[in-house]
Amino acid sequence: MKRVASLVVAVLVLGTLLYAQNHLVVTGAGATFPYPIYSKWFDVFHTKSPDVEFNYQSIGSGGGIKQVTEGTVDFGASDMPMTDELMKAFQDKRGTGILHFPTVLGADVPSYNVPGVTGTLNFTPEALAGIYLGKITKWNDPAIASANKGVNLPANDIVVLHRSEGSGTTFIWTDYLSKVSSEWKSKGASINWPVGLGAKGNEGVTGLLKTTPNSIGYVELIYAAQNNVAYGAVKNAAGTFVKADLASVSAAAAGAAKDMPADFRVSITNAPGAKAYPISSFTWLLIPQRFQDAGKREAVKKFLYWMIADGQKDVEALSYAKLPKEVADKEKKAVDSIQ
Repeated sequence: MKRVASLVVAVLVLGTLLYAQNHLVVTGAGATFPYPIYSKWFDVFHTKSPDVEFNYQSIGSGGGIKQVTEGTVDFGASDMPMTDELMKAFQDKRGTGILHFPTVLGADVPSYNVPGVTGTLNFTPEALAGIYLGKITKWNDPAIASANKGVNLPANDIVVLHRSEGSGTTFIWTDYLSKVSSEWKSKGASINWPVGLGAKGNEGVTGLLKTTPNSIGYVELIYAAQNNVAYGAVKNAAGTFVKADLASVSAAAAGAAKDMPADFRVSITNAPGAKAYPISSFTWLLIPQRFQDAGKREAVKKFLYWMIADGQKDVEALSYAKLPKEVADKEKKAVDSIQ
């Protein structure tokens, strides 16, 4: 009996060793904005390639850029394209370049919790900028009320919510505000907020919003949709109030897709067009141009090819917009440059 038990243990140990030898783990970290679709993709891809597992930590774009630069993860993810300075820092640290691969399109939405207000509120660029500058402090301020005729807005103080860490979601929000308000032009992804309460991640802001009456916060569209919180329409560059959805986010990308720069770093906030939602953005995977581990290199390339093609079939169910065909075609060629 002991001999049989020993044999069983030996077989199990051998099986574990063989599994470990043939099982590749690729690690990544970064943006919370695309976490729902990345989680879905990595699970689906693992079923198609059981020997490869992607382990992704949703820690925010700033953390993703930092970790991929330091080499503690194999790839990063960010809702803000890396600046020239950050790309140089990566080159100096890692001895190779880094590539940006757009994955999906999403949107920041102004979500709110105003007791007694159940319909969709309209927000002008001036109102959003004023709220986040701390200059508009009451829900019935004329800057809000004038865009919402017939809505009984309370005289309550506005509780402003924002991200507590440097994030791509914040970058998208402030990138938009900087285009519509001169006072925001010098502000970036990590800023000293003039007013408000901070929370970590889209999850944190959404959770705080749901429990804080009279609050407003910016979150990614899917987090507002999944958590059943109200979010408003925003007046776009053409003067139309547009509520974020797949069509309006895609409309924002239409112009940029045709003139996408070779490195894929582009902003589409405040895009032209009557149907464009103005706080839309691509989100990117940050991939080192050269891998020391050939197995990880091939796994990442295989995933990128799949993501650009078949993976796009999953995105709309999670409230993201697909990559425009022009962008997807350019990305397929860029994957080939990974060494």
